[in-house]
Amino acid sequence: MAEAGETNIEIAEDLNKAGRHGGLMPPRRTEILEVFEAFVLALVAVTTAWSGYQAARWEGQQGLLYNRSSQLRVEAQGMELSGNQAHMYNALTVNEWLKAKVQGNTKLAELFERRLLDEFRPAFEAWVKTDPLHNPEAPASVMSMKEYHNAAAEESEKLNQQATKVFEQGTEAREHADQYVRVTVSLATVLLLAALSQRFRTTQIRAALIILAFLILLGPLWRVLTLPRF
Repeated sequence: MAEAGETNIEIAEDLNKAGRHGGLMPPRRTEILEVFEAFVLALVAVTTAWSGYQAARWEGQQGLLYNRSSQLRVEAQGMELSGNQAHMYNALTVNEWLKAKVQGNTKLAELFERRLLDEFRPAFEAWVKTDPLHNPEAPASVMSMKEYHNAAAEESEKLNQQATKVFEQGTEAREHADQYVRVTVSLATVLLLAALSQRFRTTQIRAALIILAFLILLGPLWRVLTLPRF
């Protein structure tokens, strides 16, 4: 990307020198034309340099954002694993508690109850109040209670959402970089017309080509002015 921009600048400088030293037309008829050509080529050089710089910055930002998104995904997977382990532990503990209750082993039931995780306890206590052993309308499991929370699983979901958002930002950065690349490529057309204009000795043809080049240049200039800047 930077190499393409530098190439455009070098061509613009060479064409500018060629226009100044050509000496193929009367000075009075070409003086204003040569100044205009130099102005167009200067605009091309500056626009190309700026587009290449912005494309490189946005590409770098894209890489950073994609890396950050990957890190968040890894963290989310770790939290999801922790959440699943906590869920399984509490579910197995509740099952053992139920068996002890059914068997009338109060001490064993109390032992399993003490082993419940702290964040799980409010939901368990609310579930016990529904009398699940005798009430057929009681919730089927503690996990269906509104008091139930799994902090690790909830954090995993938040990290996944954040990772998705960061990835989308990276995609936007890539699109911005591509837009600046297209600007740089379109400037090559302006340089081509400028090169063709300086091949003619006829002032009218030369003027027509450089004016056409300038009109085409307005498009990339507008794009550069309206595109997001890093």
